[in-house]
Amino acid sequence: QVQLVESGGGLVQPGGSLRLSCAVSGFTLDYYAIGWFRQAPGKEREGVSCISSSGGTTYYADSVKGRFTISRDNAKNTVYLQMNSLKPEDTAVYYCARRRGSRCSYAQNEYGYWGQGTQVTVSS
Repeated sequence: QVQLVESGGGLVQPGGSLRLSCAVSGFTLDYYAIGWFRQAPGKEREGVSCISSSGGTTYYADSVKGRFTISRDNAKNTVYLQMNSLKPEDTAVYYCARRRGSRCSYAQNEYGYWGQGTQVTVSS
């Protein structure tokens, strides 16, 4: 069955870095865009970044542009989110999700499969 499993979250000080991984199984990663989303306490889930199936197109929310980098290794069935210069406002549960297609979108109803999430806490 289709599975997405996030890992790499944790507690980090402001200005620090984390790399999240999204390991997928049950489908061929090559054919699908993958998005990263996050949900902070008391807030709605929001799109953070997305990468197309080929990796040739990436998108970033304005709030993370220049600090986060999304990448994928289809051979390893894994998508990554490198997060640098982390801020307290980046604190959230981060989810990866598989879109119904190869192109990127932040429309959450276009994502059919979601991981369970990984907690990122940025605090001194």
